[in-house]
Amino acid sequence: MIELVDTHNHLYLPEFENDRQEMVSAAIAAGVKKMYLPNVDMETLPQMMEVVKTYPGTCFPMLGLHPTSVKENFEEVLEEMNTWLEKEKFVAIGETGIDLYWDKTFFKQQVKSLKIQINWALDNDLPLVIHSRNSTSEITDLLEEYRGSGLKGVMHCFPGDVSQAEWFADFGFLLGIGGVVTFKNSQMAKVVEALGAEHLILETDAPYLAPVPYRGKRNQPSYIPVIAEKVAELKNLPVEEIAKITTQNAFRLFKTTD
Repeated sequence: MIELVDTHNHLYLPEFENDRQEMVSAAIAAGVKKMYLPNVDMETLPQMMEVVKTYPGTCFPMLGLHPTSVKENFEEVLEEMNTWLEKEKFVAIGETGIDLYWDKTFFKQQVKSLKIQINWALDNDLPLVIHSRNSTSEITDLLEEYRGSGLKGVMHCFPGDVSQAEWFADFGFLLGIGGVVTFKNSQMAKVVEALGAEHLILETDAPYLAPVPYRGKRNQPSYIPVIAEKVAELKNLPVEEIAKITTQNAFRLFKTTD
C-alpha cells in the first residue's frame, strides 16, 4: 500500500468528538500513516495535545495562534503559548498568518503576531505553517524581510496564482494542496500543473474543505488519497509517485520519518 500523510487537519475539534477513533482508523486503513495537527488558540491547545498523546507516532502537534484568533490581547496569549515550547515537543509553528477575508480590524496585530511566531520558528529551528486569506501579497511583502534567514515552511491551502506559487517555491516554502484542487476551475489545480511535485505536500484541513465528491460534507484525513489521485492526474504521474514525493517532502519539512 502507498504511504501518505495528512500535513494539516484539526482532528481535535468537536466535529470529531463522537468518532475520532474511527476517523484515525479509516485514515490509517487508507494509507495515511501520519497526521500533523495545527493549533488555533489557547483553548484548542490542551485538546490537541490530548489527541496527540492518544495517538503517538501517528498525530503530531504544531504550536501557533491562528490569525482570526488575534485580538487586542494577542501578545498576552502568545506569551502564555510560548511557555509550551519548553514543556512539549512540536513539529512546526502554526498555524499563523494573515486573514483579511472576514475582518480587517486587527490587521496590524496579525502582522505583529506573525512576526513573533516567525521568530519562534527561527529560534527553535521549526517550519512555519502559514494561513493566508485575501492576504498573499501582504505575506510575500512581510516574508521578503526574512529572505536568507533560513526560514522554511508551508503555505497551507495555497490560495495564490502560479506566479505567487513560484515566489514561495523560490523562497523555499512548500505549498499545501488540499481538497480545493478537486473543485471546478480551481486555481490550485493550475498551480499543481505548473510546479514540480518537489514543491508540494498534501493536506485535508479536516473537517473543512472536503474534496469532490464529498464537497460540502465533513472532511476527514482518509480523503488524502482522493487529493493524491487528483494531483497525480494533473501531473500526469502515477499516484504512487506523487505519494512518495509528497510524503518525503513532509518528512523532510517536519523532521519526522516513517
